Amino acid sequence: MGNYTIKTVFKEYIHPLEPKVIQKMIDYAGIDKYVKKLETLKYVYIFLYAQLKGFTSLRRVSEQVSRKKNVQRLVGLESISKSQLSRKNRSIPPGVCQAVLHHLIQQLHQVMGPKKAKEELGKLILIDSSTISMCLKQYEWADFRETKAGIKLHTSVVFIGEESYPNAVIPTPARPADETQLDALMTPDKKALHVFDRGYYNFEKFELYSSNGIRFVTRIKSNAVVDVIEELPVDPSSSIIRHAIVKIGTMKTPLQLVETVDSEGNKISIICNDAKVKAEEIGDLYRNRWQIELFFKWIKQHLVLKTLYGKGKNAVYNQVYIAMITYCLTLLMKKKIGYKGTLLEMLNGMSDYWSKPMVELISELCKEPERSSNGRRRLEHQRIFEETLAQYESGDIFHLEDLTYDPII
Repeated sequence: MGNYTIKTVFKEYIHPLEPKVIQKMIDYAGIDKYVKKLETLKYVYIFLYAQLKGFTSLRRVSEQVSRKKNVQRLVGLESISKSQLSRKNRSIPPGVCQAVLHHLIQQLHQVMGPKKAKEELGKLILIDSSTISMCLKQYEWADFRETKAGIKLHTSVVFIGEESYPNAVIPTPARPADETQLDALMTPDKKALHVFDRGYYNFEKFELYSSNGIRFVTRIKSNAVVDVIEELPVDPSSSIIRHAIVKIGTMKTPLQLVETVDSEGNKISIICNDAKVKAEEIGDLYRNRWQIELFFKWIKQHLVLKTLYGKGKNAVYNQVYIAMITYCLTLLMKKKIGYKGTLLEMLNGMSDYWSKPMVELISELCKEPERSSNGRRRLEHQRIFEETLAQYESGDIFHLEDLTYDPII
């Protein structure tokens, strides 16, 4: 089994970061020019560890570094104070962590690949924002309402099969409208199909996207001015109640208009600027938009985002990026070892085994269930463990589509 019997989970976990690449970027920017103790790379490791363990305070992080030898070996420090962590957190430009996140997203594009996407529709990009509320007295720079402050996570996620991962994340104060960040969240990839809600309603942008071949599906407002060009036939057995070719508002480009009903029976009107997409597919695509809400729910429940480490803008934005980096690293690890369980199980496994050899984590994830019914095929858990470990050591990921390695069948 070679070095993988001694290589720790955390070291393998942070491997996609490519520390040498990050260090070159840090050196070029001169961020650590006068730093004597807590360099930026060590800062990233400390706060990734804090995310894995779910620590919600800098004091707790500081205590772990000071008390545990394995944490000290991890970060290369024997101690670090709460104040030092706080100063570093607010002094690092968020662009550094943003660049690291972008680097990981590019790796996810390669690992997830286009094969899992629907070939006829291409890559599906879901766009939305989520607000994190904060105390106005402590975060005046992020004033939102008369008594509240907050930030928005303007996000686009790639949805493939049953899995989502971030494509772009832009934190801003919560006050600006969603549509101000739409251009930054759209991709120039003509194979991508973007899905977003009425918060991004802007005729000028829609016209520009259409002229540039950028495809989108969105819901229109009830008071939208609709000029009907042609009514199209509808299959009575489908969920579609209307299908037409229209022009909306000031737009010159013809669009498909599809009307259907939501789960509560309310009528919704959806437009699409791709004439090749079928009416039933347009309705299904818009329903998939709720997958981004599940993504927001997951990161808020299982990553440290609701409790903030600092009060300054840099500190808050850096925490957002570190949380997203944690998500991407967890998904990359899940794909690398071919684990078929949930992402939360993967995250919990790494939290429990972070300082142990990789072989122990793989053994835990591939172990035989404690209880099984007579009608269920028993897993040859030892064989699965050995094959998974061999695939992991060789870097072979072609087995990810093979249910032979599925530990939950």
